[in-house]
Amino acid sequence: MSHVESSLELKDYVDRKRHAWLLSVFYPLFPVYAIGLHAWIGNEWLLLVPVLFAYTVVPLLDWLLGEDQSNPPEDIVPALEADRYYRILTWITVPLHVLALVVAVWYAVTAELGWVGWFSLVYVTGLASGIAVNTAHEMGHKRHWIDQLLSRVALAVPFYGHFTTEHNFGHHSQVATPEDCASARMGESIYRFALREMPGGLKRAWRIERERLRRRQLPVWHWRNSILQSHVFSIVLHGGLVLALGWLVLPFLLVHNLLAWFQLTSANYVEHYGLLRRRQADGRYERCQPHHSWNSNHLCSNLLLFHLERHSDHHANPGRRYQSLRHFDDVPRLPSGYFGMFLLAYLPPLWFKVMDPRLMALPHVNGDPQRLNHGPLIAL
Repeated sequence: MSHVESSLELKDYVDRKRHAWLLSVFYPLFPVYAIGLHAWIGNEWLLLVPVLFAYTVVPLLDWLLGEDQSNPPEDIVPALEADRYYRILTWITVPLHVLALVVAVWYAVTAELGWVGWFSLVYVTGLASGIAVNTAHEMGHKRHWIDQLLSRVALAVPFYGHFTTEHNFGHHSQVATPEDCASARMGESIYRFALREMPGGLKRAWRIERERLRRRQLPVWHWRNSILQSHVFSIVLHGGLVLALGWLVLPFLLVHNLLAWFQLTSANYVEHYGLLRRRQADGRYERCQPHHSWNSNHLCSNLLLFHLERHSDHHANPGRRYQSLRHFDDVPRLPSGYFGMFLLAYLPPLWFKVMDPRLMALPHVNGDPQRLNHGPLIAL
C-alpha cells in the first residue's frame, strides 16, 4: 500500500458511532429524567422507570441489535485517539454526574416523597453514580491533567476516591490471579465477592498510595495523595449538600454511596469471573492477554458505557481510548451486555448455570480446572 493510499484511507474513514457516543454522555442523567416523570404524573413508582429500562429494555436492545464486531483500521487509530471530540465527551459527562446527584438529593428532601419514592430515587441515583466510576475509569488511565482532575471529581460523586489508584496499580497488576481482590473466582457468588472486593480494594489502594508517597519521601497525609484529592472534592460536594439541605440528606447519601459502590463491584465480578493467568517458570504470572477478560460487543450497552464492555482490549492495552478499543475473535464472550449480566449475577444459581459451562469450554481452559481461578463452591 502506498503512502498516498494510506492517507486517503485515513481521510475517508468514518466512525459510524461518532455521534452515538453522546448516549454515554446523557445516560447518567436518568435520575433527572425519573424526577421529571414523577413531577409530571405524580406516581412515585415512576421513579423506578430508569431501573426497568436498564434491566429490561437495554438487554432486549442488546439482543435485538446484536454485537458490533467492527474495529477501526489500525493505521487511523493515532488520528482517532488524537481527535479531541471523544475526549471532550468524557469531560462533559463529569458535571452531569454532579448535576444528577444534586438534583436527586434536592428532590428527595423537598418533594415530600413517601418511602416508595425515597427508596426508588436513592436506588436510581446510586445506579447513576456507579456509572460515574466508569467515566472516571476511562479518564483515570490517561495522562492529560484535565483527564486526571475530572476523574477525581467523578469519583467524588459516590465518594470512591481510591478507585483510580486501586484499579490502575492494583487490579491491572494482579488481574485474573487469586491475589486480586477485584477478580471473581469460579464458584464465588457476587455477594461473597463483594465482601472480599470492597474492603480489599480500599486496603490495597491505601497501601499502594502510601508506598508511592514514601518513595518520594512524602507523608501519606499530603496534598499529593491522589486519594485524598478526590476525597476533598467529595467532602465539598456532600458536605455542601448537607449544609444547604439539612441532615436528612445524610441517609440518602450513605445509601446512594453503597449502591454506587456495588455497581462497580458488579462490573468487576462479570469482567474476569473464573479466568486465570498462568504462572511462568520464574514464578511470575504471564502478561495479561485479551483472553484474561470477559468481553462483550453488544451495541446498546457499550454505547451507554463508553465501550467499557470491550474489556479484553482494555486490559491488554490500558492506554487505548474507548473509541479505539477492539473486538477479538478468540476471547471469552459474555452472552449479554453488562446490564443483562448484572441481573444474572444477582441470582447466583442461575449465574453458575449459565457461566460455569462457558468457562470450562473456553479454548485456553479446555475443561482443565487447573487453568481456572477457583473459589468457594457454595453461593452465599
